[in-house]
Amino acid sequence: MILKKVYGFIPQLPSSDCSLLPHNHYWIASKHVVTPNGTISGAVEIKQGRIISIVAEENWHVNSWFTTVVNYGEAVIMPGFIDVHAHLDDPGRTEWEGFPSGTKAAAAGGVTTLIDMPLNSAPSTVSEEALKLKVQAAEGRVYVDVGFWGGLVPENAENVTSLERLLDAGVLGLKSFMVPSGINDFPMTTSAHIKEALPTLARYRRPLLVHAEVLLDHDGKLEPEDGADNARSYSTYLKTRPASMEEAAINQLITLTKETRAGGSAEGAHLHIVHLSDARTSLNLIKEAKQRGDSITVETCPHYLAFAAEDIPDGDTRFKCAPPIRDAANKEKLWDALLEGDIDMLSSDHSPAVPEMKLLDEGDFLKAWGGISSLQFVLPATWTYGRKYGITFEQLASWWSEKPAKLAGLTTKGAIAIGNQADIVVWEPDVEFDLDNGYPVHIKHPSISAYMGSRLAGKVLATFVRGNLVYKEGNHASLACALPILHR
Repeated sequence: MILKKVYGFIPQLPSSDCSLLPHNHYWIASKHVVTPNGTISGAVEIKQGRIISIVAEENWHVNSWFTTVVNYGEAVIMPGFIDVHAHLDDPGRTEWEGFPSGTKAAAAGGVTTLIDMPLNSAPSTVSEEALKLKVQAAEGRVYVDVGFWGGLVPENAENVTSLERLLDAGVLGLKSFMVPSGINDFPMTTSAHIKEALPTLARYRRPLLVHAEVLLDHDGKLEPEDGADNARSYSTYLKTRPASMEEAAINQLITLTKETRAGGSAEGAHLHIVHLSDARTSLNLIKEAKQRGDSITVETCPHYLAFAAEDIPDGDTRFKCAPPIRDAANKEKLWDALLEGDIDMLSSDHSPAVPEMKLLDEGDFLKAWGGISSLQFVLPATWTYGRKYGITFEQLASWWSEKPAKLAGLTTKGAIAIGNQADIVVWEPDVEFDLDNGYPVHIKHPSISAYMGSRLAGKVLATFVRGNLVYKEGNHASLACALPILHR
């Protein structure tokens, strides 16, 4: 018999290969295959990196007779997660993360594609030349596919030629900050800069992602005076980034998004609000803009859905991020909005740094560097905290695969569908594990992650990128053969 049924074991390849599965034509099967038409018991046929057929259980035994079959039993086979918001800090700050460790962590967490943010690397990706450096740094060093957002900053917002060169070079869209970013070569943009750039983005039909907070005081300070409050208390930090900062920024943006409607001066442009944390007025403004026909979407992140301000221990600066994690009542409203479709998708906003910058010993929320380190944990975190709300596999695929693919223009990713690239995660929803010192964590600095110490459910068994089995139960392919993605 030529058919090889493999269950629970996949042969290892020599160290020279890019895949842990030595076949370019095979089937993977389970009782739960998540497709755009629902979840079926069946199998997915993969050949030369593409999905070429999907069959129900009663048919795949016949159809797969002359090829290898990997039967995952009761595990879930889903489209690989697409993380549209990650900071890998490469090149220039690889001591913070870097492409190898970051993409290994992504693969171990079921993320098959991520889009790298333009800041925290050095230089920031705000020019054609900087993008070339980014692509060169990624080549041969990424275990999952990586695309790139460019940066919208005052210099290129006011220079159409410079902006066009960046877009022509292949960035998937642009990202801007409406508050100081903390990175010197990535200055903030105003609504006037964004308005200036929208017609160019409309012509290229690529999105603008916006960090939507604006300063409310007149002296440009985000932090209270030292000693004014207890800097080890999270509530002190929370006062420095009130929800009204998000509300004010989004108010400014929706005066611009009306131009994205059919017949508007920026028809074809699209605005995307990243990491929304305010589920009250800010969210209502976005809902109203959508109802009017504006081209606008919004994401939130698992840490806003998992944690609440009241529960953050004094001095635990692992939880510092911007916008901040808000109260438990706000968290419930975020879940409601996500389940009702008012929040379109999820992203990690993986934002690491070296441990010294988090000031873990001092516990000073006002001085510590912000950012949640989370890339490897977004699948189990979303599933663990979402189970009590009754989330489904199909919803996970929508939030983490289908809609992110649409935002980034990845037309052959985001779904288990014939013709698509075989980007797939296989995971066990009922298997729980403790994130402790014995758990294999692949991000560069596990100690700074707010998820360490948690008990999560949803163990990733295998991750396929373009048909290559790049991760299997703690092991990665020996070569990093995934690809940088450029818009062409």
